[in-house]
Amino acid sequence: MFVLVTGGSGSGKSEYAEQTVVQLGALPRLYIATMYPFDEECHRRIQRHQKMRAEKGFETLECYTGLKYADATGYGTVLLECMSNLTANELYQEGGAGEQCVKEILEGVHKIKDQCTHLVIVTNEIFSDGIEYEEETRRYQRYLATINQKLASMADAVVEVVCSIPLVHKRESEGV
Repeated sequence: MFVLVTGGSGSGKSEYAEQTVVQLGALPRLYIATMYPFDEECHRRIQRHQKMRAEKGFETLECYTGLKYADATGYGTVLLECMSNLTANELYQEGGAGEQCVKEILEGVHKIKDQCTHLVIVTNEIFSDGIEYEEETRRYQRYLATINQKLASMADAVVEVVCSIPLVHKRESEGV
């Protein structure tokens, strides 16, 4: 099963995604972490997420760019968090895919999906604030939107989390 979990910042999407992984049950569990710890706030968020999943049986793989090189062979369930960080990393970090980030990320997702039993991906809903951004930010938003749309079309289930309440937008099989 492939589940895409989306929502705004602080919506409860990470907790929901982790609960989904536990409910799916397939072991072992791999957490693919994409947040590059470039400042103190990132370090705090990483520590908070590590604490949330401490007793859920995850192994962690740090993957800031190059998802297609990650190896999830033999894992029952993979949690990939999150697409907005991975997209920014691929677009802006040295050694990232740059303009090819959409293609590279989707290639990586297909590879991971083929290597495990269940895949849960977290992404962010960053498109509803109504703010007019500069072109560089709009380019990032376009790339992330394309990735989110492609992932949603591939997914068995798409769940938006709002105020810790899951809203199911797509469900092609039971279990979510």
